[in-house]
Amino acid sequence: METLSKDQINPSKIMQIGMGFWASKILLTAVNMELFTHLANKKLTGLEIQKKLGLHKRSLYDFLDSLVALGFLKRNGIKENAVYSDSEDTNLFLDKKKPSYIGGILEMSNNRLYRFWNDLEEGLKTGEPQNETKNGGKPLFEAIYADQDKLREFIKGMRGIQAGNFMKLAQEFDFSNYQTLCDIGGSGANLSIHVAKNNSHIKCISFDLPQVSPIAEENVSKMGLSDRIKVVSGDFFSDELPKVDIITMGNILHDWGAREKSLLINKAYKALPEGGALIVIENIIDDERNKNAFGLMMSLNMAIETDQGFDFTAADFTQWVKKAGFKKTYTMPLTGPSSAVIAIK
Repeated sequence: METLSKDQINPSKIMQIGMGFWASKILLTAVNMELFTHLANKKLTGLEIQKKLGLHKRSLYDFLDSLVALGFLKRNGIKENAVYSDSEDTNLFLDKKKPSYIGGILEMSNNRLYRFWNDLEEGLKTGEPQNETKNGGKPLFEAIYADQDKLREFIKGMRGIQAGNFMKLAQEFDFSNYQTLCDIGGSGANLSIHVAKNNSHIKCISFDLPQVSPIAEENVSKMGLSDRIKVVSGDFFSDELPKVDIITMGNILHDWGAREKSLLINKAYKALPEGGALIVIENIIDDERNKNAFGLMMSLNMAIETDQGFDFTAADFTQWVKKAGFKKTYTMPLTGPSSAVIAIK
């Protein structure tokens, strides 16, 4: 049997991942301080950045030049003579003033998730969430929905991270044989907006709790789509789902345990006509469970954030929907680690 020589084996991957929290915290801190927004339209010197962000001079250039080395900033000159600007990707995705901003999820990661992941070992041993509930706080969604400002921030963050997925689905899924769609847990109606914009014959319903309705209605009105998108308030566990041709769920099922997942799938089956489609958008784990690292880590994140939530494979989804009565399933890759798993009644 061929063995690897010492020259072929090195610890670089171990060190890169093991110390990866360094790079993560540098980026999250920059996002939280809105550094990339300040640099979006104007190059700044280190001293100008120091003044804008209220930084101490000691680690100023180590911080900024780390972001250069990691590829998030560009720089001309060195230290006191340096001028900094955004890289192409940070300019597009981390400028708060652009609709393409995805930093909301990173802000939440910096302000909440980062410290909770420190207790991963305890979560693995106890099976209990490691978020605010650990110290008597409200569960995540209960806390967010109780505060309108937090709710708006959360919805904005989710809009950014899902925009690419919703856009690709709206443009590449064949909607020609369908007339109506309901997005369950529709949040700010963003999926409905993308579908309606790209498919002029489709009428949509964005279905979520009453607290979300004003935000969804604002978004729909701004896009001039109030005649084609209806915002409906309800609880997807206690209320019947609207009867439509397509039901979508974006990052909904992974919040819940197996029993709740099956309940929502069964409700969708009941609401759909023959030939209707259930479209579920998640970070679907590959069936071999050895490729989509992000999907697997997202499932660990759900263990930290929820009582029973977990992410799943396309094979898991097929098993659940076939049990509910759906005839066939297939997978549609979206952006990054995300996919849509689709079941036809």
